[in-house]
Amino acid sequence: MKLTTKRDELVSKLSIVSRAVSTRAATQSLSGILLTADENGVTLCATDLEMGLKTSLAADADGTGTILLPGRLLAELARSLGDPTVEIELRESEHDVEIRSGGSSFHLRILQSEDFPAFPDEEGEPLTIPAAALAATIELVARAASRDDMRPVLTGVLVSASGSEMTMVATDSYRLAVKRTELESPIGGELEANIPAKALRELGRIVAAEGIEQVSVSLLRNQAVFRAGEIVLNTRLIEGQFPNFRQLLPESYDHDVRMPRPELLDVTRRVSQLAQRNAPLRLSFSPGELTVAASTPDVGDAEETMPAAFEGEPLEIGFNPDFLREGIESVEGDEVMLRLISPLRPGLLQPVGNEDFRYLVMPIRLNV
Repeated sequence: MKLTTKRDELVSKLSIVSRAVSTRAATQSLSGILLTADENGVTLCATDLEMGLKTSLAADADGTGTILLPGRLLAELARSLGDPTVEIELRESEHDVEIRSGGSSFHLRILQSEDFPAFPDEEGEPLTIPAAALAATIELVARAASRDDMRPVLTGVLVSASGSEMTMVATDSYRLAVKRTELESPIGGELEANIPAKALRELGRIVAAEGIEQVSVSLLRNQAVFRAGEIVLNTRLIEGQFPNFRQLLPESYDHDVRMPRPELLDVTRRVSQLAQRNAPLRLSFSPGELTVAASTPDVGDAEETMPAAFEGEPLEIGFNPDFLREGIESVEGDEVMLRLISPLRPGLLQPVGNEDFRYLVMPIRLNV
């Protein structure tokens, strides 16, 4: 088997699939990228068993076959090549491939392709979701998913869609993000699955980078398969009961505080620099204004006051500075609404006059 392709094409496609290459798997085959040439063309695949990526490679193929090559090394080698044309040829007797480009020649040992997992087939009629809406919703919600593998059900994003409406929910038990999105057209069925946030973030990155207009999704028994143009991403589904997010959202609030979002975000970013070593960000409300403060022993402190449409008795509440900042960043528009009940109850960030996006964040008990 011999392939001839363009360096830029090879580098581009390897950069896509290499993001699914395992860096710590006990099985050596999971550290590889599978290159296949058959009657349908040339494809590249990689998987870490949690997520898999597959894409086509524009190449002239002489012969058919499958070879598994060290993924990270192959991607780095391709980026280093100086000539615009690359040849990859299997040398069966030496159990390696020869990679030629200009005056360069490399020999890479092949891995055992028999151990490489089979990719799931797309079954039935896939559902179709507008790519831009999908990527934008992922961007707003996935950051609230947990990164703690001890609670795997919280490492995913609950995706529900039917008709022309899609909702995504994520929580790490300290904050909760909910986004409802109106779609341009019906998706062609119903979808409900807890999908790993890592896989969804990767899908969003692919959609943005490749300029994809539509994404199709097929749900299998324990897998989801997404197709974005020539790129196929498959991921395992997370089992277990996702929290009922509607029960976590308070029914009413005592204070609805409208503030200019850019100014609040700037103040939060500035003052948070002095909230180190798990120090909270203090928000002190009094009629007409908000004071944001932070203090870290042996480091320093900061304080800044800004206008805020607050009424009633003064209220002071503390938040994790990163969680609060990410919530403000996720709210779209020039104004943000912060809804509060008391210093020990969660606060809610949302756009003014719009509940399509809601970001609930738990407070931190402040020492007087």
